[in-house]
Amino acid sequence: MKEMRGIRSTELPEDFWIPIPLDTNNITSLSPYLVPQDHLGSRALFYSLSAFMFFLFVAGTAINTLTIACTVLYKKLRSHLNYILLNLAVANLLVASVGSFTCFYCFAFRYMILGPLGCKIEGFTATVGGMVSLWSLAVVAFERWLVICKPLGSFIFKPSHAAACCAMTWVFALFAAVPPLVGWSRYIPEGMQCSCGPDWYTTNNKYNNESYVMFLFCFCFSVPFCTIIFCYSQLLRMLKSAVKAQEESASTQKAEREVSRMVVIMVLGFLVCWMPYASFALWVINNRGHPFDLRLATIPSCLSKASTVYNPLIYIFLNKQFCECLRKMLGLSAGEDEESSMSQSVTEVSKVGHS
Repeated sequence: MKEMRGIRSTELPEDFWIPIPLDTNNITSLSPYLVPQDHLGSRALFYSLSAFMFFLFVAGTAINTLTIACTVLYKKLRSHLNYILLNLAVANLLVASVGSFTCFYCFAFRYMILGPLGCKIEGFTATVGGMVSLWSLAVVAFERWLVICKPLGSFIFKPSHAAACCAMTWVFALFAAVPPLVGWSRYIPEGMQCSCGPDWYTTNNKYNNESYVMFLFCFCFSVPFCTIIFCYSQLLRMLKSAVKAQEESASTQKAEREVSRMVVIMVLGFLVCWMPYASFALWVINNRGHPFDLRLATIPSCLSKASTVYNPLIYIFLNKQFCECLRKMLGLSAGEDEESSMSQSVTEVSKVGHS
């Protein structure tokens, strides 16, 4: 693959920025809105990414649609925690049905065939859905901390509080997604030019891209991440104290192991989803002029969209009560005994929290 160099946005039309081969003179002939970007990779690579995005579109849409339908169908799932998980599913569905489908379609043609307007729509919806998903993960951690560790004593986290937290995630998401539409940064093709996101490539002072990237990193990544780390560390600390006080209790020991495993999975899922994107964007704005492979720049976008599949698996399908309802909805489990046992079941984590 030919060496690439970054071209400042002032050297190209306002709508886009692309990296070009060093020996290419006709810059406008490589517009990601007009022609296939075959100078960035082989057709096999484009088609492979298209197939991957199609898988994310189908799997993400199916899993999150089932999640929403199951929650609507069964009243017993309408708890404060499941409200937040439902919010997460709605955000994932938005990203899967719009973002992943758009990328699948454009990778199949090997360029942003939907044009500047389609780029802005895809970038905006993916940013909104991604930010809602990210903040929902933080809210889940916060809710677990309040319910199990009880830092506020007798305070009860009610469904109305969960609904307010869900509304907050959408407000924060709009704070993050609207600025590129009104001049603070902008949505342009990224990576292999078949998906769109905020402009973290260029140095054009007109858009203040550096300040926008720092805003995303500090407010939309660091704050949720610190919230998750703090809440889950407090949860583990409380469980270890309970285990120490009840060393003879096998159920308490089992609860600590299960929750420890879940915390590790949840934190790793968060990092896999968002750390590559945040790290790569920060590296680019702090290393202006350094060449980088556009194929590598595509990886963070793919990982963030893949969260529409693995987030439900972590946060929803490991929920025993939800899984029972889902199996019943699909006709895989309809026994009265199962429903009765499900309604009476209480997780070991909650037991430890109450103790």
